[in-house]
Order: sequence, then structure tokens, then C-alpha cells
Amino acid sequence: MGHVMPATDTALPSDSVAVLRVVEAFHKALVAGDSTAALALLAPDLVVMEAGGVETFAEFRKSHLPADIAFARAVPSVRAAATVVVKGDAAWVSSTSTTEGMFRDRPVNSVGAELMVLSRVEKVWRISAIHWSSKAR
Repeated sequence: MGHVMPATDTALPSDSVAVLRVVEAFHKALVAGDSTAALALLAPDLVVMEAGGVETFAEFRKSHLPADIAFARAVPSVRAAATVVVKGDAAWVSSTSTTEGMFRDRPVNSVGAELMVLSRVEKVWRISAIHWSSKAR
């Protein structure tokens, strides 16, 4: 599902794999409808940027996460290979996707881009920021 870029001089290949696994686990939790698992992968100071807005962890948990779960469960998405960069205790994962199907009786046919920023605290990687964008194909 993802592509791990060569490690930088401050990162081990295992760091890149660990980062990618967190992002993949987040997407799997959304598709599975497992909000507890999804939230466990997020940092408490999370920032989510989408559709011109910015949400905190609490705002995302309350309003955005349920909608993201409903959408991920209803509409299949194919993610392209991800690029992973690790610099010390910070990392980012960028990827694109295509999404096609029906959601709430409306057709969906879009391409998207995603940027996730992760931070490592006490040897555990968590998602600190998410930026999503999409447009109709």
C-alpha cells in the first residue's frame, strides 16, 4: 500500500515502516468503523485541515470522525504509494487516492491528496496533523 523512501541520515528504515504502519492503521480503523482504534493513533494536539477549516482533536472526535467513518465504509478508496520522510522525532507521509462509489444516494468520483504529520513521543508515533484535499474527477 505504501512506499517507504530511503531513510535519511537521522532515521532508520524501521522508523519509516513504523510511521507508514500508523497511517495505514488509521485508514483501516476508519473502514472498520473503529473510532477507538482511530483515536488511539492521534496525538492530543492533533490539527485536521480540510475544506478550508481547521479542527482540534476534540472537534475532530465529535463531528468529523463519525462522518469520515461513514464515508470510508461506504465508498471504496484506492490509495497510491505513499512517500514517507522521517527527520528525528518528526515524520510526514504524503499520498494520493481515487475514490469512487455512492454516498448517501449520491455518486462520488474524486481524486484526493493527503498529508499526515507524525511525531514520536516516548518511542511511540502518533498522527499530529492531517491535511486532506479532494476534487471531482
